Amino acid sequence: MKLFLIFISIIFSGMVAAQAYPARPVRLIVPAPPGSAPDFLSRLISPKLTDMWGQPIVIDNVVGAGGNIGTDRVAKAAADGYTLLFNTIGPISVNVSMYKELPYDPQKDLAPITLVAKVPNILVVHPSVPVRNVRELIAYGKANPGKLRYASPGSGTSPHLAAELLNTSTGLKMLHVPYKSSAQMTTDLLGGQVEVMFHNAPVVLPHIKAGTARGLGVTSSNRQSSAPDIPTVAEAGVPGFEVTAWFGFMAPGNTSAAVINKVHADVVKALAMPDVRERMLPQAAEPVGNTPQEYAAFITAEIAKWAKVVKESGAKVE
Repeated sequence: MKLFLIFISIIFSGMVAAQAYPARPVRLIVPAPPGSAPDFLSRLISPKLTDMWGQPIVIDNVVGAGGNIGTDRVAKAAADGYTLLFNTIGPISVNVSMYKELPYDPQKDLAPITLVAKVPNILVVHPSVPVRNVRELIAYGKANPGKLRYASPGSGTSPHLAAELLNTSTGLKMLHVPYKSSAQMTTDLLGGQVEVMFHNAPVVLPHIKAGTARGLGVTSSNRQSSAPDIPTVAEAGVPGFEVTAWFGFMAPGNTSAAVINKVHADVVKALAMPDVRERMLPQAAEPVGNTPQEYAAFITAEIAKWAKVVKESGAKVE
């Protein structure tokens, strides 16, 4: 009888704790700089959670080591739901293969909550490059080895891996020119210092419309409503090609199911709000909101996908 009462007490305490969560401000670590796509999305969703929870969400941009520093802070935080991660693709999937050793295991030290959104890149070239589509780019690159340089905002980022996937899928040998920021790489592409780059749709579309860059292909599986005239890279000559930057919510690994389910349910509610979706659309962000189990399976598949690309391309942290 005594053991039964203790058992009931533990269950009741857990239920009360879940009902009370959150009882104080929640820290949301974003391993990307202010103004970036993950920063925009986190600041779009956080006010909705604040309204639902009656507690402020404190966003903390922790950059460095390809997102590993901020991610590691959450992995080592108390598993009480008061430190959450707005994760990016790099430190959860790509960096597993890009770095010799990570200070955390993304599948053991972190708990998936939900995939918030996928954001495609657009393959663009400087107007001086004499190509009008992906097939012509591939032919030109093979006929002129060493002439195509592609920019990225750093090793392990989705623009870097998208270009390496194009290299390994087609036999191209474009040269990697890493930059310290996406703003710097964009400036140099527009100035003709580099010939090729993959970049977020909202950033490059104004330049494509102005004629200062030429859009060849979208990296998602479907064309984007914001750029319906630009084919996907897959339909333009590289079957099966798909690369999207993706972002989601995660928690420290041992966080209770009650807290995980609470955050999941409320993030999904936020993603369904018309004003949230209306602001995501111009950013070419596709809302998702899957279950924790589905997100875990997605992460496993992405880790395997990028391990193959990293191995075949010889990509490494520079």
